[in-house]
Amino acid sequence: MSSSDTAPVKRTRARKIEAEERASIPSEAEAPPKQPRPLFVAPISVRWRDLDAFNHVNNANYLTYLEEARLHWLQHVPGWFDEHSMPVLAASEINYRRPIEWPAQLLVELTCERLGNSSMALAHRIIDADNDGRVYSDGRVVMVWMDPTTGKPVSLPQAIRDAAQASA
Repeated sequence: MSSSDTAPVKRTRARKIEAEERASIPSEAEAPPKQPRPLFVAPISVRWRDLDAFNHVNNANYLTYLEEARLHWLQHVPGWFDEHSMPVLAASEINYRRPIEWPAQLLVELTCERLGNSSMALAHRIIDADNDGRVYSDGRVVMVWMDPTTGKPVSLPQAIRDAAQASA
């Protein structure tokens, strides 16, 4: 087969690939995927001391922002802990999408992803307070309720279930 014989095949493949690429691009009429309603949105101000040598928020401070948001949410949930049941952080996942620079006003959105017998998975997004399209990070954490005396998991408090289901 000569090179002139393969030219129509190559052009046909190229047209097919171009058509597939065009089909995969969402049209302007298509709506972006709907974000679930957050359980809680915590405003956070970036502090000068949060910056690192590269003049943006140090990655460890993202965990602090998430912890602060969870604690603010839990303050609004009466009965979230007692002497036999309190949460511990079992896992955390953070996807760093863009650096946060000072000064910045942030919103930390918490969304219930899953309720288990003794645990819950909370999705989170850290976004710019003035531009919700500017996502600095997203991910999830898993919190497990345990008895601090025994160190064993206990049932998720009903107050947590009620609060999570109220946002659904």
